[in-house]
Amino acid sequence: MDLKLKGKRAFISGATQGIGFAIAQQLLAEEAEVIINGREDAKINAAVAALQKQFPNAIVSGIVADFSVKAQVEALLSQLSDIDILINNVGIFDLKDFAKTTDDDWYHMFEVNVMSSVRLSRALLPKMLSKNRGRIIFISSESGVNVPDNMIHYGMTKAAMMAVGNGLSKLTKGTEVTVNTILGGPTYSDGVAKTVEHIAGIQNMSVEQLKVGIMQQTNPHSLLSRFIEPAEIANLATYLSSPLSLATNGASLRADGGVLKTL
Repeated sequence: MDLKLKGKRAFISGATQGIGFAIAQQLLAEEAEVIINGREDAKINAAVAALQKQFPNAIVSGIVADFSVKAQVEALLSQLSDIDILINNVGIFDLKDFAKTTDDDWYHMFEVNVMSSVRLSRALLPKMLSKNRGRIIFISSESGVNVPDNMIHYGMTKAAMMAVGNGLSKLTKGTEVTVNTILGGPTYSDGVAKTVEHIAGIQNMSVEQLKVGIMQQTNPHSLLSRFIEPAEIANLATYLSSPLSLATNGASLRADGGVLKTL
């Protein structure tokens, strides 16, 4: 299927690895132009090089910015122009007991996970509306609906992303701009993979055995019954980026492996 993305210009926050990187790969495969973001020059350069190697004729670049540093965000925004697709993917997470989660922990989580998307959307949505075309996609999580008791501050931010996305979609009425949210489930991202490999080595288990054990313990009701691959989240994000997805707007779409029982 031709998703009609050739020549469209996309910006993906937090895209040097994991879901963001997988989305970049799929958009480039559809001949879109892609700008990725990360916090470190070395990671940005490595990710851009890997994408250029995979897609030699692609137009891909990177911008360094830490979304917890307002000055860096402002500098990033000044470099973004004529963006057709905004993927609000950047995010941090932390396992922490509620009673030990400080005010600074809450503010930091909100600053990175929510205000990143607010600032990017505030800068880019008006331009999309003026052109009468564009896509904004929030990469949220099933944790925003089924909030984990050891990640309450994280779950709060993912619920807030859904709220922001839903509200912004109402500003697009009568246009060809859409705003949607993806609720990802337990995903085998680079960070998760490193942790699993480390634990598997300590416990003298195979990585696959440990992955199965973790899913059975933490998500026994998953219909997929395994970790989601980043590319499986990217599949949905790429479709939502396409002009073909115009009838989907203001939606929170699940790519959660059947973990959620409601929504």
